[in-house]
Amino acid sequence: YQRRVHGSTFSGVLSVGAKTHIAMSHRKFERPRHGSLGFLPRKRCVRNRGRIRTHPQDDQTQKPHLTAFMCYKAGHTHIVRDLDRPGSKMHKKEVVENVAVMDCPPMIVLGVTGYRETTSGLVCIATAWAQHLPAQFRRAYYKHWSRSKKKAFTHYMKNFSQKSGQERFRREIGNLKSKSSVVRVIAIAQPKRCPTGQRKAHIMEIQVNGGSTVQKVNFALSLFESSIPVKAVFKESEMVDCIAVTKGHGFEGVIHRWGVTKLPRKTHKGLRKVACIGAWHPARVGYTVPRAGQNGFHHRVEANKKIYKIGESARTDKANARCDTDLTDKTITPLGGFVRYGVVKNDYLLIKGTVPGPTKRVMTLRKALHPSAGRAHTEQVTLKFIDTSSKLGHGRFQTKEEKKKFIGPCKKDSLKSSKRPAKRQKMH
Repeated sequence: YQRRVHGSTFSGVLSVGAKTHIAMSHRKFERPRHGSLGFLPRKRCVRNRGRIRTHPQDDQTQKPHLTAFMCYKAGHTHIVRDLDRPGSKMHKKEVVENVAVMDCPPMIVLGVTGYRETTSGLVCIATAWAQHLPAQFRRAYYKHWSRSKKKAFTHYMKNFSQKSGQERFRREIGNLKSKSSVVRVIAIAQPKRCPTGQRKAHIMEIQVNGGSTVQKVNFALSLFESSIPVKAVFKESEMVDCIAVTKGHGFEGVIHRWGVTKLPRKTHKGLRKVACIGAWHPARVGYTVPRAGQNGFHHRVEANKKIYKIGESARTDKANARCDTDLTDKTITPLGGFVRYGVVKNDYLLIKGTVPGPTKRVMTLRKALHPSAGRAHTEQVTLKFIDTSSKLGHGRFQTKEEKKKFIGPCKKDSLKSSKRPAKRQKMH
């Protein structure tokens, strides 16, 4: 048997009947290493957009549908809901949970591409583009758009309506329908519709699942040059995977980067170090030894995040954050705006918990690769309250009208209501 007393472990002999079992332990169970080696190398990501390396498994019995969407992180808030989990002590009781608010401007489909499976991986068959390609998409082909000649895709768009362009387009579509086994649309997000300060669009391939190859290609063609809202891809209470680049922290030491234990206070030449980085021989430092270096700005995937709410744009719904317990209409943007972000004007998502990356970071949401059948994952969520108080401090008011009603008239309000006095004439 094993017994832990004051941090120490004692091993012994356990006798059951005529058999004797010797319970043994190991150092790796008593003191496991600090930090995971599964994420090596801990280096800066090349691109700041989450990349889908594995797509959800295709089911041809379903209708053709998209499997991913791009959005932008706006901030966090909290919600109140009744827990619907029979058997739990919190069943039918109110719980307060943290949610991440994602700004979701509609995506635009501009192309379709097809692949065929080979023994060495997927091989591209053909790519067909739409007739009109916006400037925010063509900006991605230049480092300095203002200094360039802006010639990308100009000849293609000019020749599309001609006979040669139409023949080329039909030939590529025919190859996609006859030879490809994997169909993906080329879509762009629109950061210019968010307060990110970026006008160059984020581009990604989104796999089309469901139906035959011909149905997939026809579905992709029907989406050309059209806006795809987030509610056309996901639905409420669905599980998704969040793919993004984490917040960067620069060059960090071993204490913060790996979580190793600090040395005693009187240690010579510093204590935020690793005491021994290896034996004399082999005469090199092993890759498993914690060392200082880059911390953060890594590509990460957080699986099985639950969508609590899909809200409409504030332009179409002035009460897109109102729930049953609210007395007045309100939008998802808190008083004073989201910190370091601003106002959410597009459709939005509420995702339970946190998501990787800082505010304004682009986020790739993918349909769950390994969906769980647990009660918490299959539960249908109904929100009772969404907090929209100020995130700059300890906010108390949900709307401007509520704050104004509690505080009363201010001096600036009386100045606005009264007529401005006439300007004095200068004395000559």
